[in-house]
Amino acid sequence: MSAGSDAADEGYSARFGHVELPEDEAGALRRAKRLEVVTLAFMGSAIAVVYLTMGSSQAMKTAWIEDMLALVPPLAFLVAVRRARKRPTPDHPYGYHRSTAIGHLTAAVALLVVGLSLTVDSALGLLRAEHPPIGTTELLGHTVWSGWLMIAAMTYTGIGPFVLGRLKLPLAEQLHDKVLYADADMQKADWMTAAGTIVGVLGIGIGLWWADAAAALLISLSIVRDGWKNLRSSSDALMDQRARTFDDGRPHPVTIEVDEVLRGLPWVADSRSRVRDQGHVFHIEAFVRPRAGEVADLERLEEAVAMLRELDWKIHDVVLMPVRDLPETIPDPRP
Repeated sequence: MSAGSDAADEGYSARFGHVELPEDEAGALRRAKRLEVVTLAFMGSAIAVVYLTMGSSQAMKTAWIEDMLALVPPLAFLVAVRRARKRPTPDHPYGYHRSTAIGHLTAAVALLVVGLSLTVDSALGLLRAEHPPIGTTELLGHTVWSGWLMIAAMTYTGIGPFVLGRLKLPLAEQLHDKVLYADADMQKADWMTAAGTIVGVLGIGIGLWWADAAAALLISLSIVRDGWKNLRSSSDALMDQRARTFDDGRPHPVTIEVDEVLRGLPWVADSRSRVRDQGHVFHIEAFVRPRAGEVADLERLEEAVAMLRELDWKIHDVVLMPVRDLPETIPDPRP
């Protein structure tokens, strides 16, 4: 690779739009991209291995489809990150950060639709009392029960997601990337799926005909759960929900800290703010009510904006407006 392409890749990795990432976050982004490429390669091999060994097992078929679905989040992440690096334009004055939310929504819809389809298919298999046969195969001159090959395949497909998912979680938090978090969450579902499939195959081996379809149904319901959870999260983000943490567990601390900083200024009586999650970065609209006799001049406003920017690298745009009365349309988040 040439020096020019190295420099271009460094620039690509070190910013979202015109937001230059701190050194630690730039490194985290590069690691996340490498992990997603590794994920695509590994899941490609897992898809091939499961296809070659799945036979007539419904659980193996469902796990195979879930492995294919596992390609969607890493692809969405890589595309969204590339898109988000574009600088704002007259037609897109807020930049392209929302590409992350679009990628999140795409992955969620794919999960939900396929999960529902698999759930119906698995439930029908149980109702029809289908008895999937698992025969034998010739391997290196020996006759082997095909179930052992299935179990070996699922063990292989479970190890990768178990490791990769754990590596992605801290990066998702550091980068505030919900697509990466959704991917890490699905990796957890993948290795749990592998474990459930192994149980289903062993169940058939000991004569429990329903074990395979039951395992497939549980896997399908897990896919539906992941799809619904991510669909709700991505939809809320696109509807400008109050900025939340990377896992949507609680409001992001910045949403509280912004008003705390502004109220701490000697010339500010009170403030209300809206913190909008643009993808990786936040857009803040803050309204401040000056104290009686105090003037919100340009110097004070610029100083306040600078203080807000120091709170977190994710604070991207800040609009600070002095007002006589705080907007009633912005509820006070304080208890």
